[in-house]
Amino acid sequence: MELNDLYRDVILDHNRRPRNFGGLEPADASVEGFNPMCGDRLTVRLKLDDDKISDIRFEGQGCAISTASASMMTEAVKGRTRAEALRLFDRVHQLLTDDAAPPADELGKLAALSGVRAYPARVKCASLCWHTLASALRSTNPHVLPAVTTE
Repeated sequence: MELNDLYRDVILDHNRRPRNFGGLEPADASVEGFNPMCGDRLTVRLKLDDDKISDIRFEGQGCAISTASASMMTEAVKGRTRAEALRLFDRVHQLLTDDAAPPADELGKLAALSGVRAYPARVKCASLCWHTLASALRSTNPHVLPAVTTE
């Protein structure tokens, strides 16, 4: 399967049937993300067990790419430590923004997000949930977090 086909199929699947969509109460961290350019808005909530993400959910409204990326992100980080999830954020950010990024074979389905680079205006749609997650994971007081805005 070619990357463009994989990109289309994975994005459509995760948009139509988003994984880990819905509320999570009580959450150890809750952060809202907003993209004023297109109106995408989501909230990422997570539970931490020691330093590991034991559960993560998202809710909100966004375009197909934003919803699919959030769905894929929640699957990818559940069960990872804070440090592992932040390293994954860095790698996905590189994949989305750097044309010289190395092949993303080690990322599994997340490699499909590299197709977003062909649509520069949509990179912020795909990265919104990742920046929101990183904000939650980097916070020393995750209950009091400002909204994340991608501009």
